[in-house]
Amino acid sequence: MTSAVPLLPAPGSFVDRWRERYAADPVLRRRYRWLVPTLITLLAAALRVWNLGHPHTLVFDETYYVKDAWSQWNLGFAAAWPEGANELFAAGDTDIFLTEPSFVVHPPLGKYLIGAGMAIFGADSSFGWRIAAALAGTACVLVLYVLAKALTNSVAFAGVAAFLLAIDGIGIVLSRVALLDIFLTFFVLLAVWFMVLDRRRHLDRLAARVVALDGEPPRWGPVLWNRPWVIAAGAAAGAATAVKWSGVWVIAAIGIYLAVTDALERRRLGITMWPMDAVRQGLASFVLLVPVAFVVYLASWTGWLVTDDGYGRHKTDNALTSLWEYHITIYNSMATMDTPHGYMSPAWAWPFLWRPTSMHAASTADGEAGCASASGCLDVIYSMPNPLLWYAGVAATIWLAYRFVVARDWRHAVVLTGIAATWLPWLIFPERTTFQFYTVVLMPFLLLALTFALREVSGARHAPPERRLTGQRVVGVFLVFAVLLSAFWYPLWSGMQVPYEFYRMHNWLTGWV
Repeated sequence: MTSAVPLLPAPGSFVDRWRERYAADPVLRRRYRWLVPTLITLLAAALRVWNLGHPHTLVFDETYYVKDAWSQWNLGFAAAWPEGANELFAAGDTDIFLTEPSFVVHPPLGKYLIGAGMAIFGADSSFGWRIAAALAGTACVLVLYVLAKALTNSVAFAGVAAFLLAIDGIGIVLSRVALLDIFLTFFVLLAVWFMVLDRRRHLDRLAARVVALDGEPPRWGPVLWNRPWVIAAGAAAGAATAVKWSGVWVIAAIGIYLAVTDALERRRLGITMWPMDAVRQGLASFVLLVPVAFVVYLASWTGWLVTDDGYGRHKTDNALTSLWEYHITIYNSMATMDTPHGYMSPAWAWPFLWRPTSMHAASTADGEAGCASASGCLDVIYSMPNPLLWYAGVAATIWLAYRFVVARDWRHAVVLTGIAATWLPWLIFPERTTFQFYTVVLMPFLLLALTFALREVSGARHAPPERRLTGQRVVGVFLVFAVLLSAFWYPLWSGMQVPYEFYRMHNWLTGWV
């Protein structure tokens, strides 16, 4: 008599068989490790580069950054432009910048990156204006993958984090317009990844040095200077600051994280004088982190320093003191910037997603330019995150904070540090004119929090098969809905021409579109 064969695999058996095969096959592991990030990065590139040159007009704050980037690329400093320059620039008259300088409030690095794309593809090409942002946005997806891999040690969940950023609207939109925030996001992610790489290496070396000592726990531990990843983190955070000043909060956050984790490890190792010992190492970490960040930041001003006509260049007899005076002027301007704007959104309101920013909108009548809608058509560029991912990310952050209090998991601390550094400082300036799209640098960390939450939902390896199968189905359904919502919103993220009725279908809340 033959034994009964189940028509369906036992709960969790597919996952178990996959894990067994993956563990036993080094070739499969190697292919899987490079194929997952490669495919996700290619998807991100396609969503960001497709029809990138549309519209061939300066949208939103491109009116500042594109023209400033081109004059800075040619002159070494941002120059003023004549009346009606936007239309003339879009028409191909790109070298009509004046000789007198323009007052700009952001450092030069992001505009040099935009200018490089224009130099390669032509200043009269809207593709050229935006290609640097598209490449930076694509690179953000890849860096988020390696950061998530370092935190989770899982190709699958690192892939989930990167995939969610690849299909999220705010990441897509800020990669398709020539603004500065996507460059800031790239360098911030890079700095945090370097910080994580240093943590693993530093704590292992510290423990090995202390354990190697025989006898009673030492009063003082070693001060370790060979920390190349701290130097790399400082360079990346300095580059972030050279794009936008908000990068300086990331430098501070990294420094605090390095000092705290080192202090806790010295206490765990039984070093008697661990508080003061951590101060000694903290000073060494400061020397490794901050000076290189300052050098990178100062280097971004080279064009302004070596030319004579930049704004405020000769306010004093010394170029560096003139630069300092310029920075004071910039700070006073930025700290008091409270000009009302129809799309402004204070930082305290960002978690609620009340007022995303419309970057561009143009209407087309029925029968014109391919429009076949009685009510007309619109093409819109709307910096709206995928609402499911956004609200789930905010909820996951609250859960992650609770889990950190309970479990003291260092990986949770990394994510929470990233969220704190990219959001909390904005609360200091409640009256300042700010926008929801500033959260593009916050979004990767929300997605990391969401990835940890989805990993919890999917079930631990030691959980019963029925529990894991149920959890994996929930995660699968969530991902499917996220993809469907991204497909629904993508026409409004990419400037596609859509019927007015389709546009109205996205007006879920009063402040949306």
